[in-house]
Amino acid sequence: MRVDFTASVYRWDARAEAWFFVALPVELSEEIREIPRIPRGFGAVAVRAAVGSTTWRTSIFPAGDEGAYVLPLKRSVRDAEGVAEGDVIGVVLEVLDA
Repeated sequence: MRVDFTASVYRWDARAEAWFFVALPVELSEEIREIPRIPRGFGAVAVRAAVGSTTWRTSIFPAGDEGAYVLPLKRSVRDAEGVAEGDVIGVVLEVLDA
């Protein structure tokens, strides 16, 4: 399954170092949740993500009361693509756990 979406980058300060994420749309998260797969820790789903010309393998995780998945944005990705908190970015995801 391959999906494209846009989302705003937000900062999570619950740890010593800030983490940055984008939230997948709820409807898209529901579609991904329905894909049969072997359960992984924390409800993680393996994906290949792309922002601009940067592509990497990572996992998305369920978060929040709405049940949307979130995609963590590594510093190397943010630096390579000039992404900062509050930016609206385009994301391409390929679900690998299918």
